[in-house]
Amino acid sequence: MAARHHETVTITQVAQEAGVSAQTVSRVLNSRPDVSQATRERIQAIIERLNYKPNAMARGLVQRRTHSLGVIAAGLEMYGPLRTLIGIEQETRTLGYSLLLSLVPNDATEPQVEDALEHLLSRQVDGVLWSAPEMGANRIWLDSLLVRLTVPTLFMSMHPHPAVTVVDTDNRLGGRMAATHLIEQGCQQIGHICGPQSQWSALQRRLGWEDALAATGQQPEQRLLVEGDWTAASGFDGLQQLLDRTPTLDGVFAGNDQMGLGLLQAANARGLRVPENLAIVGYDNIPEAAFMQPPLTSVRQHLHDSGAIAVRELTRMIAQQQAGETVDERQTILVEPNLVVRRSSMLGKS
Repeated sequence: MAARHHETVTITQVAQEAGVSAQTVSRVLNSRPDVSQATRERIQAIIERLNYKPNAMARGLVQRRTHSLGVIAAGLEMYGPLRTLIGIEQETRTLGYSLLLSLVPNDATEPQVEDALEHLLSRQVDGVLWSAPEMGANRIWLDSLLVRLTVPTLFMSMHPHPAVTVVDTDNRLGGRMAATHLIEQGCQQIGHICGPQSQWSALQRRLGWEDALAATGQQPEQRLLVEGDWTAASGFDGLQQLLDRTPTLDGVFAGNDQMGLGLLQAANARGLRVPENLAIVGYDNIPEAAFMQPPLTSVRQHLHDSGAIAVRELTRMIAQQQAGETVDERQTILVEPNLVVRRSSMLGKS
């Protein structure tokens, strides 16, 4: 029996071809153990040959699941959130789930959050992955919201919480790596152009910079800190401010690579050679970092991996719920970054 491409093959056709009942085919599709290995292999071969595609909606109604994940995201114009979403989407597809996306503003209010969740839950998603970064008070509604959620929910890019699973980059470690590298290169006056301090990730990177300075007995003084907004323009302006305050500045850690690009341009405008007069480290390791002039040392976050890990953890929680087990939702998983060293910081003094 050969299925033509324009035909929709049904489970009944698969069963007839295999000489079994439709119920037996369903057991194979759902990985039930009560089917002999020989029968299972025969049915799987027929499924492949006929190119049978199970009706996900019908299976969802029977199993009370839709094999879909709801993702709430924000800030996709920025490298980090977009790269994370790509990891989420690819792992979702690999695990056989579909993805429903709901976008919210970075500073989403509680009504906006409720609307986004209602949009996803009304489509009976099996779980929700909150990928929008923590900014200001956009998590103030979290505790009241959790008690109303009926599906497993996982958060990314936020502070550890006793009631939820969080997957995030260890941004504090990344900031410490960046500043420690500059110290090891022999820099004495190390400034930091940080991202908006209302954002959890930017705050953690700044704290990492402070940790590295404190470890060597240096004070993370205010004159060495400028708050940017993730743009190259704020990196350009930030270096001007740092140099006006501290003319002896010899190292800068930029909170992301876009601000690092602005730093490089500002250093050139001030007649400073990088790294000879000023060593610079960025954060994110965007593809363009290797082609800046000079190539930019940067902290790589493994954002794609973080997105994939979040999906695997969420689907594990869903499986626990489906099995009637207690869902483990109380852990924080921090993915370690690594430093990619390039010419912008290589003073040869370590």
